[in-house]
Amino acid sequence: MTLFGVVTVIFLLFTVLPGDPAQMMLGQNESSEQIEAINEKYGFDLPIYQQYLLYLNDLSPLSVHDEEPTSITYLSENKYNAISLFTISGKTIALKAPYLRRSYQKNGKKVSAVISETLPNTLLLAFSAIVLAFFIGVFMGVISAVFKDRWIDRALQLISTLGMSVPSFFSSILFAWLFGFVLHEYTNLNMTGSLYELGDLGENYRLRLKNLLLPAIVLGIRPLAVVNQLMRNSLLEVLDQDYIRTARMKGLSMTRIIRHHALKNALNPVITALSGWFASMLAGAVFVEYIFGWNGLGKEIVEALKLLDLPVIMGSVIVIATMFIIINIFVDIVYAYLDPKIKT
Repeated sequence: MTLFGVVTVIFLLFTVLPGDPAQMMLGQNESSEQIEAINEKYGFDLPIYQQYLLYLNDLSPLSVHDEEPTSITYLSENKYNAISLFTISGKTIALKAPYLRRSYQKNGKKVSAVISETLPNTLLLAFSAIVLAFFIGVFMGVISAVFKDRWIDRALQLISTLGMSVPSFFSSILFAWLFGFVLHEYTNLNMTGSLYELGDLGENYRLRLKNLLLPAIVLGIRPLAVVNQLMRNSLLEVLDQDYIRTARMKGLSMTRIIRHHALKNALNPVITALSGWFASMLAGAVFVEYIFGWNGLGKEIVEALKLLDLPVIMGSVIVIATMFIIINIFVDIVYAYLDPKIKT
C-alpha cells in the first residue's frame, strides 16, 4: 500500500506539473507533426487516468494486454518480454519484470538499464558509509558512556553535534578541497573520481577503491553522530538496570559486562536508526556523488533533473522507495532478534 501511494504521487507530480513531455523529448527542433507522433506513440494525448493505468500496467509484474496490439497497450513497440499466462474476455494476462519505460535523453535507453549501471555504485557507497558510521559510532558511544561527564565524553559529544550540524554538501566540498587538493601529496586522494576510471591511455577501466574513501566518510558523518549519541544514551540506561548491578556485585569487569550483557540490548535503538539512515542515504547521496564525481544513482538523478529526463527521475525514485520499504521490513526482523520481548 505504501509503495502504491508513492507510485501515485510520483506519477502525478512528474506527469501533471512539468509540461509537454513530447517537447522535452524532441528539444528545440520539434514540429507539430513530430509532437503529434510522439504523443500518439507514448500515449501522452490520452486522459491522465488512462496514462496512470498504463503506467501501473507497466510497473506491475502481472499486466493486462489486448490480444491484438493497439496504440493503448503499446505491444507493437515490443518494449518488454512477457510470458502469457491465460486469456480472459479477450484480455491476455502476462507475467513480466516491472517496466520503467525509456529515457527521453539517452537515445531511448531503458530506465532499468540506466539504474542497473549506477545503483551498485550507490549501494557500495551507502554500505561503506553505514559500516564506518556503525563501528566508529558504537565505539565512540561506548567510550562516552563509560567515561560519562568527563572531558573525553564532552569532546565526543561536541564532535557529534558538529557532525549533525554541518550539511553534507558543505562537508563534501571541504573534504574534497582539504584531502584531495591541499593534502593530496600526503593522502594521494583525488578531489573527484568514481569506482572505475579510464586508464592513462583511455583504453581500459581500472578499479579505484581509494576514490570511495572520502565520499564514504562524508556520507557517514551524520549517521555516525546519531549512532554515537544513541549508543551513549542507550548504554547508560542499560547499565542502570538491576541485572547489571548484580553482575558488578559478582565482580565482573566493566569490559565483560558491556561485551556480554549490555551491548546487545543497547544496540536496539541504534539498529532502528541505522535502518532509516541507510535507506535515506540512497537519496541523500545525491550531493555527495555529484560533488565527488561518483557515478552513482544520485549523480544520475541530478543529470536527469537538469535534462528533464522524467522517466529516469520517476524510475529512480520508485526504486529507492522500494528499497526503503524492503530495508525497513528486514530491520523489523533483526529488531525482533535483538529484543526477545518483541517476539512475544
